[in-house]
Amino acid sequence: MATLWNKGTSATDKVDAFTVGNDRVLDRELARYDVIGSKAHIKMLESIGLLTSDELMALTAGLDRIAASIEDGSFVLEDDVEDIHSQVELLLTRSLGDMGKKIHSGRSRNDQVLVDIKLFLRDELLKVRSEVMSLFSTLQGLSEKHKEVLLPGYTHAQIAMPSSFGMWFGAYAEALVDDMYMLGGAYRVINRNPLGSAAGYGNSFPLDREMTTSLLGFDSPDYNSVAAQMSRGKSEKCVASALGSVALTLNKFASDCCMYMCPNYGFIRFPDNLTTGSSIMPHKKNPDVWEMVRGKCNRILSCENEISLLCSNMPHGYHREYQLLKDILFPVLELMHSCLQMTDYMLGYIEVNDSILSSDLYKYLFTVEEVNLRTLAGKPFREAYKEVGIEVNEGRFSYSRGDVASLKASDLGHTHIGSIGCLCNDRIAALMEKAGGWGK
Repeated sequence: MATLWNKGTSATDKVDAFTVGNDRVLDRELARYDVIGSKAHIKMLESIGLLTSDELMALTAGLDRIAASIEDGSFVLEDDVEDIHSQVELLLTRSLGDMGKKIHSGRSRNDQVLVDIKLFLRDELLKVRSEVMSLFSTLQGLSEKHKEVLLPGYTHAQIAMPSSFGMWFGAYAEALVDDMYMLGGAYRVINRNPLGSAAGYGNSFPLDREMTTSLLGFDSPDYNSVAAQMSRGKSEKCVASALGSVALTLNKFASDCCMYMCPNYGFIRFPDNLTTGSSIMPHKKNPDVWEMVRGKCNRILSCENEISLLCSNMPHGYHREYQLLKDILFPVLELMHSCLQMTDYMLGYIEVNDSILSSDLYKYLFTVEEVNLRTLAGKPFREAYKEVGIEVNEGRFSYSRGDVASLKASDLGHTHIGSIGCLCNDRIAALMEKAGGWGK
């Protein structure tokens, strides 16, 4: 296998297979970013006199040709080439001769791969942000559309108090605001430039790291070269933590949907073509999509812990185990995109039951409402509570405002911030706009 570090000896095929593993496949995700980082690097090298202007022009044109092949799908990581960095340098050397070898001056594969990963993760987080924003908008739209439709609220999995579909959809929209802050935090952690830290101790070339920071759109350099290398693993962990926050929200929503689709509840339904059947029970309409969202989100939640375990016992500096971070995180990013997109897609077809409360199952849903009405009329709360409790126990309870099946959310007189009568969706939208203001 062709290696940049070859000094006249070579590893056995068995060692190569074990140490390289799946890295060459995953490296294809980094190809375009390797070219972007290399273009910034050679522009800086020309500015400090390590390349001539003619060499910069030729190398830039060569990198542009490689970039075009990546975009059109013709780029190939050859079987005997170790990694994406080696392939890019090999292609330049083939077309430009020894000039192509100059591209590596002043850097190591350690800072090169760090740049690639940070640029890749930055774009991935921007994609997740867009998907979260789209889902947020969908949830807020559904909250407004169904804000008058009452829905039983549960505590301890027992019927508790009146809620509404407006509150249910709106709750998950607001939960995504918290997740967006987490995503923004991860973005800020990774959006610092390690290029020029080389193998972790800098080098004797007069590199202009501020220049590459500006060219690559990073907020600042990772100033200390050792700290730059220590960001490997931490960057991935921060991204995994933010993805886990989103996954926790989707997981809970998917669990709600599985429960609410059950005929024993019958709160929501989806068209038959979005559910699955049984091989033996002809009546079944299974919530397979939501079960898969729930399961995939559990896998996403495990990612941060796996990264922590991988990185927890290494001293500073580069170690080959870091290569495994791509095996852990890259597939999880794909899971995150698919779960966000599918959740948004499914919600485009959700149907809510607007006559849930016609069932006798919910005859005690309004006991707290009745206690509060009697308290507002002047009776001490504990006395009103005892009265209603006795009426429930004796089977005499009825809500004094009449037939609950015909009630709308606005009929209950809930006025405080965050109640079913005051969802504050406009304020939540303002929070999301602020929370998502990173990376622009």
